Amino acid sequence: MKSIFDTISYECSRNVTKTYSTSFSTAVKMLSPTIRQDIYNIYGFVRFADEIVDSFHDYNKGKLFDLFETDLENALQDKISLNPILNSFQHTVNQYAIPKDLIDAFMKSMKLDLHKTNYKTPEEYHEYIYGSADVVGLMCLKVFVNGNDAKFDELKESAMRLGSAFQKVNFLRDLKADFEELNRTYFPNTDLNKLDENSKQIIIAEIEADFEAGFEGIRKLPLEAKFGVYTAYVYYKKLLSKLKKTPSFAIKNTRIRVPDYQKVGLLAKCYINYRLKTI
Repeated sequence: MKSIFDTISYECSRNVTKTYSTSFSTAVKMLSPTIRQDIYNIYGFVRFADEIVDSFHDYNKGKLFDLFETDLENALQDKISLNPILNSFQHTVNQYAIPKDLIDAFMKSMKLDLHKTNYKTPEEYHEYIYGSADVVGLMCLKVFVNGNDAKFDELKESAMRLGSAFQKVNFLRDLKADFEELNRTYFPNTDLNKLDENSKQIIIAEIEADFEAGFEGIRKLPLEAKFGVYTAYVYYKKLLSKLKKTPSFAIKNTRIRVPDYQKVGLLAKCYINYRLKTI
């Protein structure tokens, strides 16, 4: 029975999320059970694509990505795939009518990571951010509003800004790995060999503006999604706060993280704010 295979597929996406990101999986658990699995399905898809371009250095990454892209196209068309991650993803895409252009933009940005290592202009940078982060926020928003096109249009800009904020925090946190291991520089007009406090603060100010715009959208989300998205927002805001306080030379030489005990405290704070309806 296909239902058994679908169940296995969903479990794979859920396990990918829990294994690769304990923080994000915690936030997903705060979503309503009615939409939780679909966010696992989206994350599993984007995580696998990202792993191909970021991790499989001993293999032909271009060939693997092309195979993944072909399997994706077939999964979306046939509404089934023997790749459990793609099988679960196509289910969510078809159930919520996620536009194909969002998926195409994501794959385009991922493919850039196969060869592009330096983003020299704001235009290149923003195009990459749109494809790697903004559209993921829009995919999730399609699930959150459950077919309400008016609500989607109202929250679209905020969802994109929140996706941008999350991605830029990741860039700043992962400067060392991206630069030394992958030879990538995402922030335009920034010499990471000479990253100073002024350059760091410019980047942080840009992220804070994205967070502010994203928070306005969180307040208007359906109840099924609000607590989970707010939890992710608070975690990333805390991470940004730590990065803001970390000297620029230290950011280049270590990976800043939020300790588990602080995550527990943040989760409690989120729950209190949610119950008191302060968001």
